[in-house]
Amino acid sequence: MYYRVMTVNGVSNLSVEPNIVEVQLDVVTEGMSLSQVQQENANIMNQVIQALLQLGIARENIQTTAYTINPKYDYVDGTQVFRGYEVTNAITVKIKDIDQAGNVIDVAVQNGINRVSNIQFTVENKDVYYKQALSSALKDAYAKAQTLANTMQIGIAPYPIKITEKISEAPITYKAYATMEASTPIEPGQIVIGATVEAQFHY
Repeated sequence: MYYRVMTVNGVSNLSVEPNIVEVQLDVVTEGMSLSQVQQENANIMNQVIQALLQLGIARENIQTTAYTINPKYDYVDGTQVFRGYEVTNAITVKIKDIDQAGNVIDVAVQNGINRVSNIQFTVENKDVYYKQALSSALKDAYAKAQTLANTMQIGIAPYPIKITEKISEAPITYKAYATMEASTPIEPGQIVIGATVEAQFHY
């Protein structure tokens, strides 16, 4: 028997309250002597890390994510003039109490952090929510297939002959910059965890 194939996409999105925030904190130092600039940077970062540990941030939740050394130049009358080095040391801090995120940033800035380059909210056990969305996406695909079949007044097979998971979910990322003001406001909002499937049905 000859079967025709209907292909539909199913989509589902779950809004989830985040319970983890990851913050990238940078120490940027400049100067003419590379060794002095590096030492100054290391001293500041060590002070920042100690302050974070005193706040109760676990050491395993503080990770170095970048370390760069950039020579700086000016151009005077078309001539390249060396004006020193810029050293950037970046750490990512995982904060499991979102309510403390603003305080963590404030303390980091007070201890020498001069750039907050990234704030990202996420949720523990994200895979649990994703599987819920995936299940709902398949139900959505079947409902769409049934709607199309009813419109055409035809029957479809009760089970799909092929299901393809489409990976498109990504965390919501917020950009921010550190200030010296107390109680830096951090508003997480909600994370949308989405799933999409492509399903094929015989009809």
